[in-house]
Amino acid sequence: MGIFRKLGWYFKQEWRRYLLGVTFLLLVALVNLIPPKVIGDLVDAMSKSRLTSSHLAWMLGLLLFSGVAQYLFRFGWRNAIWGGAAKLERTLRTRLFWHFMKMDATFYQKHRTGDLMAHATNDLNAVQNVAGAGILTLFDSMITGGTTIIAMVLVVDWRLTIVAILPMPLLAVMARKLGTRLHAAFSESQAAFSRLNDKTQESVSGIKVIKTFGQEAEDTADFNQIVDHTVQINRRVNMIDALFDPTTSLIMGLTYVITIIYGGWQVVHGQITIGQLVSFVTYVSALVWPMFAIGRLFNILERGNASYDRVDELLQEKSTILEAKDAITTPAHGDIRYQINKFSYPDDQQVALSRVHFTLPEGHTLGIVGKVGAGKSTIFKLLLREFDNYDGVIEFGGHNIKDYSLDALLDSIGYVPQDNFLFSTTVADNIRFSAFEKGQQDVEQAAKESAVHEDIKKFAAGYDTLVGEKGVSLSGGQKQRLSIARAVINAPELLILDDALSAVDAKTEEEILANMKQDRAHKTTIIAAHRLSSVMHADEILVLENGQVIERGTHEQLITKHGWYAEMWAKQEMEAAEEGESLGK
Repeated sequence: MGIFRKLGWYFKQEWRRYLLGVTFLLLVALVNLIPPKVIGDLVDAMSKSRLTSSHLAWMLGLLLFSGVAQYLFRFGWRNAIWGGAAKLERTLRTRLFWHFMKMDATFYQKHRTGDLMAHATNDLNAVQNVAGAGILTLFDSMITGGTTIIAMVLVVDWRLTIVAILPMPLLAVMARKLGTRLHAAFSESQAAFSRLNDKTQESVSGIKVIKTFGQEAEDTADFNQIVDHTVQINRRVNMIDALFDPTTSLIMGLTYVITIIYGGWQVVHGQITIGQLVSFVTYVSALVWPMFAIGRLFNILERGNASYDRVDELLQEKSTILEAKDAITTPAHGDIRYQINKFSYPDDQQVALSRVHFTLPEGHTLGIVGKVGAGKSTIFKLLLREFDNYDGVIEFGGHNIKDYSLDALLDSIGYVPQDNFLFSTTVADNIRFSAFEKGQQDVEQAAKESAVHEDIKKFAAGYDTLVGEKGVSLSGGQKQRLSIARAVINAPELLILDDALSAVDAKTEEEILANMKQDRAHKTTIIAAHRLSSVMHADEILVLENGQVIERGTHEQLITKHGWYAEMWAKQEMEAAEEGESLGK
């Protein structure tokens, strides 16, 4: 019953709804006592040849009243109890989804997408069942069982009732033993479902890569292995679950045997009538549901308890990114001072950034280059406050970025990551994702600035074209340029391009940079790139290696230093010349 204590906050909040539902359950149970009594009276009247038409009509009227009343009262408890369960599910889904929105990058490194989806679907369904079917089976079994036993005592015979219910304490022993085993088994089952969900999500997302490398058979075999393991675990759950009903049936069978033997003896000795015995047997039949409900109840409660613990464990996790109590709510703007002495990712001993210091005046452009893994994206993650556990300080407009509210800081930054993510909606809605109040003219202007307007015009439905999941219908260059348009539509104070021009050709790259130089004349821009032509016009360029700045200066200054930048520039110029010659042929 621990799950009821854990959900106590909700039941206290919705006590009126559940009180109404339980009241209707009580009324159903009371009305349900009428038919056995009527049947018993009819049997006695017929056995004594005293049944008259008026008496029969009266009895049939009572049965009709019982049926109509049960229909109305059942509608009442269903509306109250199932409505409460649906509201709990909505409350928990909203709370969990908002929790996902607030959590930091560390949280998403720790938990895989499929696992989070399993918590938000399968686990929440199990918890909802506690507030619906769980409440129903608990109170219905108690009320129906209690009223039926009372009726058996008052209408028939107290001695027969006591003897008949002697096997029932065995149910409590059975439910406790099987319930404990079911809780552990279902926890394991939910974890297995999460792993299966992870695998499914990963395989579907990476289906193109799987097919490209011809790994369909291998990936299917891996998937089948996980499915087999999940099925094996669920078989264990079902085996324990399946023991409830046979055990309950056995106990009910003993009750029937006792009733027939001892009740028959009482009829023979004139202690009860044959009609009373028929009523008693009918009442025993009414006890079948409460007895089965006990097994079902423990099943529901143990499943819900295991799932609630899994969900609550997620909700108890706290983001490491905290806003200041008196956070600055005005949008950030001004110079950027970046002074990072040391930074390592959580649970990683390797230093990701070391002594990265620079000042970027408002309206200037900074270029950042280096090998893959040099630390370019890490610089941006700290600027975007994905991690705060660094030694140093980052200032924006003279204020520590930790002093801004997250909305004030992030609304001032337009970020285009290396991995472009587009939503399964129209081209226009993807561009104005962060500013749905923007009109078509603003959308087209942003598209022109990112040199994707002409491509969009060629689409079948223009700006109303659906891009498909993750932009599956677009080329890599088109996805990059749409992501740039989405970032520039709000004219952010700081625009960060994290290798965002890698999929476009040199001519398109030049057009985009020229547009930005004109449209963002007084705005700050940071460009990280592997192609040095993307940063050659920057006011300052940083060259990173192993998280440290090894060179810095303008394009011309770095060329004269004959270091890594100069070597890479010469190599890329040679490659561009060779490519031009091959195209000329």
